[in-house]
Amino acid sequence: MKLTSTSFADGQKIPGAFAFCIPDADHHVCLGKNLSPQLAWSDVPAGTRSFAVICHDPDVPSKGDDVNQEGRSVPASLPRVDFFHWVLIDLPATVNAIKEGEFSDDVTPRGKPGPQAAHGASQGINNYTDWFAGDNDMRGDYYGYDGPCPPWNDEIIHHYVFTVYALDVEQLPLAGRFGGPEVRAAMAGHILAEASLTGTYTLNPKLGA
Repeated sequence: MKLTSTSFADGQKIPGAFAFCIPDADHHVCLGKNLSPQLAWSDVPAGTRSFAVICHDPDVPSKGDDVNQEGRSVPASLPRVDFFHWVLIDLPATVNAIKEGEFSDDVTPRGKPGPQAAHGASQGINNYTDWFAGDNDMRGDYYGYDGPCPPWNDEIIHHYVFTVYALDVEQLPLAGRFGGPEVRAAMAGHILAEASLTGTYTLNPKLGA
């Protein structure tokens, strides 16, 4: 199975158009266009009945004490955890591509609707739901895609792994409010093939933002 994108190249920087935040000289960051990227897949195995798409960042700080704090940095040595940016399931087997901006075309404060999505698919919540839980201006359930916004003072460049899974079931047994861990658990034993692309992103000017 092969995964390609016209939005970014594997192993290269993700353009700001696909990010939740972009660099800003006066305020460190400002909101980006937050477009969902174009993806296309081929060489799909026989017996595929649906697809799932997950985007996750494995480089998120496990502790937020230093995150976006003036005069401090998030050390490269800090243990990192997964942050899910996109959880999409039940894409029909007849779909082999996603258009740029098809699943997100802006930042939406106080959450994004779901789980219903294009092509009859379903989208889970991403981890901005947790990140903004204490922010009165932003908190809500964020369904679907929301792009990169790593700490502007992180000492490492973040990696964003987009993976498409070919599954042997038409639908996963999930509904309502579900996220990345639930999808990974539900897919167990049903994955016929998978393919990934990894893009990088940083908001730290010392790392080339």
